[in-house]
Amino acid sequence: MQSSPWRRLLFSSWARPIILVALLIVLWQLAIVVFRIPPYLIPAPLAVVKQLVTQWPDLLRQTGYTTYATLGGFALSIAFGIPMALMIAYSRTIESFVYPLLVFSQSVPKVAIAPLFVVWFGFGIIPKIIAAFLLGFFPVVVSTVVGFKSVDRDMLDLARSMKASKLQTFRRISLPQALPSIFAGLKVSVTLAVVGAVVGEFVGSNSGIGYVLQIANGNFDLPLMFAALTILSLVGVLLFAAVDLVERFMIPWHASQRNEFSATA
Repeated sequence: MQSSPWRRLLFSSWARPIILVALLIVLWQLAIVVFRIPPYLIPAPLAVVKQLVTQWPDLLRQTGYTTYATLGGFALSIAFGIPMALMIAYSRTIESFVYPLLVFSQSVPKVAIAPLFVVWFGFGIIPKIIAAFLLGFFPVVVSTVVGFKSVDRDMLDLARSMKASKLQTFRRISLPQALPSIFAGLKVSVTLAVVGAVVGEFVGSNSGIGYVLQIANGNFDLPLMFAALTILSLVGVLLFAAVDLVERFMIPWHASQRNEFSATA
């Protein structure tokens, strides 16, 4: 029995998150009405929407600064993370020296060391990019290492038996099998890079969504704070979707497997 077009639209993969968000907004409004929550604790959804509309030009401009810092940190995470992961995956010596240091570096709070970047590099865009890079770097390394260490050994033995060069083996076997893990790390990295950029803006900045959040917090302007958080979440979602789109283009066989799994779920 075929489902109706409305049913297919209602339960499509892109419609489900929208339905969930709409339901959460309704519950948000109901909670404010039922429990009589004062606006200085939690603003009503309509107040947040009004703030988004009235402050939209300024919020859009500030979003551009945060997105620029996020993309810069994310690009550095790719440029340094993937080569580092390759060295770790193919050299036990480098792994024994570098991997523990990488794990140790993640225990250092980025908020604690972010002021140093302002001292060293000033109040420009560079401290925000570095903060975004530090948060986005580790997931790229870990996922890429896992991807290359998970390559099918039988396929590698087959390539060696057929006298394939190391470069041919890497291009035809290792890299395609590692790409799903690499993109999984990139998706985590790009969302953490957004957080890192905001951390850099918290520490020292006169622009960006982090700066807007500081101003809203200082003025106790909760509608503006929630509006900024909403835009920040949208930036993370859009960047995640962009990485997912690139993944579907580069490894379509993996995307088709995911679609088959979700269709049967």
